Amino acid sequence: MVLKLYVPGTFVSGGATITMVLAEKGIPYEPIIVNLEKKETKTPEFLAMHPFGEVPVIDDDGFILYESRAICRYLAEKYADRGPTLLPNGLKAKAIFEQAASVESSNFAPAVWKVMNEGLVKPRRGLTVDQALLDEALAGLAEKLDVYEIILGKQRFIAGDEFSVVDIFHLSYAPKFAKRGGIDIMTRPERPNVTRWWNELITRPTWVKLEAEGYKATES
Repeated sequence: MVLKLYVPGTFVSGGATITMVLAEKGIPYEPIIVNLEKKETKTPEFLAMHPFGEVPVIDDDGFILYESRAICRYLAEKYADRGPTLLPNGLKAKAIFEQAASVESSNFAPAVWKVMNEGLVKPRRGLTVDQALLDEALAGLAEKLDVYEIILGKQRFIAGDEFSVVDIFHLSYAPKFAKRGGIDIMTRPERPNVTRWWNELITRPTWVKLEAEGYKATES
């Protein structure tokens, strides 16, 4: 049975990062588009899979799992023998990986969401952007990226010198506000290490192809 991936129609957020892991690993899957406007995530059938009524969700031959970071970890571990490793081996390497994962979820993601909400979501909804709030959000993200600059000055990627699931987590929202919102904070000249790392992520062939094609069923 081909893995089923329940996602919204827009290629963004957790669905995008999961698809990136699937692509890197060459894992066949079937995307199932869930209509959020029609509240298809709130039906009894869907709530049986995800009690909070959200996407993404995977059905791996009857094994149901939600939360994108958990799904990415699961896929990377289950298919460890395919494609790039994406998860480290060894006690200390795993500890550094989890440290980096916590940094992404506790520092980067909340800061990015504030920028995303004010600089991209509001305009798409026809709402007026509060420039003061956007400037504050950008300043907050800049503070996080200043620390990233130090980290990336010592290693190639966020969790070490190997590309990992943690790097993929960062592709959830930031590329969208960089492209659609015209916000170039990820590639500022004062942070050359962040710029180098970020450009390597967004030009990775699997990511470039996914951004062009979106969700696309694949076969084994």
